[in-house]
Amino acid sequence: MADPRAFLSFDFDHNELQRRLFAGQARSDSPTPFTAQDWSSKTVLPQSQWEALIRTKISHTNMCIVLVGQHMASATGVAKEIAMAKGLRVPVFGVYVDGAGSTSTLPVGLQRNRTMAWKWSQIAAAVQQMMGEGKNA
Repeated sequence: MADPRAFLSFDFDHNELQRRLFAGQARSDSPTPFTAQDWSSKTVLPQSQWEALIRTKISHTNMCIVLVGQHMASATGVAKEIAMAKGLRVPVFGVYVDGAGSTSTLPVGLQRNRTMAWKWSQIAAAVQQMMGEGKNA
């Protein structure tokens, strides 16, 4: 069976480095490997085109992993991606990055009890749980 596919939702303006590190480590450091593709839009698009593109990309994944940084309050695209994933019945969980933690602001739609520290044993357990929950399982 192929590795599970994850859509990484992140604050493009503040957490691109963490996204690259997370995606790279997912294959080598996680006890449950998964594929984290670079699904972000490479160009600025009109809102309706961006939404259609992202919705299509999310629909081809098994889960949405939200990288929760310190600036989530200003990351409106992240909240939209979470809503799209939920609308498509793609399970969502979060991972704290860039100094964020259990008291940091979460994007709308992300549950605190589904958000964890960047520890691969915890992330692997969440990946396994998401594979049992999602429509693409």
